[in-house]
Amino acid sequence: MGAQWKQAGREANAQKRGQMVVKLVREILVASKLGGADPDLNARLAAAMEKARKHSVTRDTIERAIKKGAGLTEEKVVFELITYEGFAPHKVPVVVECLTDNRNRTAPEIRSLFKAGQLGTPGSVAFFFNHCGIAEGHHADASRDIEGDAIEAGAQEVEALEAEEIPEGRRGARFTTAIKDLDSVSKALKAAGWTLTASEIRYVAKNGTELSEAARKEVVEFLNGLDDHDDVHHVYAGLS
Repeated sequence: MGAQWKQAGREANAQKRGQMVVKLVREILVASKLGGADPDLNARLAAAMEKARKHSVTRDTIERAIKKGAGLTEEKVVFELITYEGFAPHKVPVVVECLTDNRNRTAPEIRSLFKAGQLGTPGSVAFFFNHCGIAEGHHADASRDIEGDAIEAGAQEVEALEAEEIPEGRRGARFTTAIKDLDSVSKALKAAGWTLTASEIRYVAKNGTELSEAARKEVVEFLNGLDDHDDVHHVYAGLS
């Protein structure tokens, strides 16, 4: 959902591990800055911590990031969110979210990466996407009624996750919410026994662009190039 273009297993590539850790830690920093250091009261932080643990980020690294983000150390968190819109090759719409501490550095670098596609103006591709809240997680009860939990939590939609996306023997689901309801839905799911692996605002493509195998490969290479940039936090593409 939103990053479905990613190649299977790409995040597990050893050469990408250092970069992945940086991005996971950055998400913890921002989550704790926005919602505080207590994961029981901060669903976004709880999900960020769960994802970091899944990727073997050390406990000390996670704890330092939480303290820094929550302002419990002398270090300041100065990241700002910048969004770029444009088109990948073959006119596939793309939204890129960056977390950066230097806008003047990030902007020209992202423009350069878009040379194979087309950098748009703000709002130029947003109408190809729904901007919504997404909560993803898994439950110990493999027969869990996800539709019932979605209704109880106040989610708008729910879909089951593929087996490879969740731990063996558990039930996985992706819940879609209005942006304003994301925090309350996430907390309700957590109270119902769900282990959240994501609680975030995303751009979800309304329709995916159908491409030939060769064209799709070209687009995926372009998207991977964007995703490899240190300041890029999320890449969303209208790709089937």
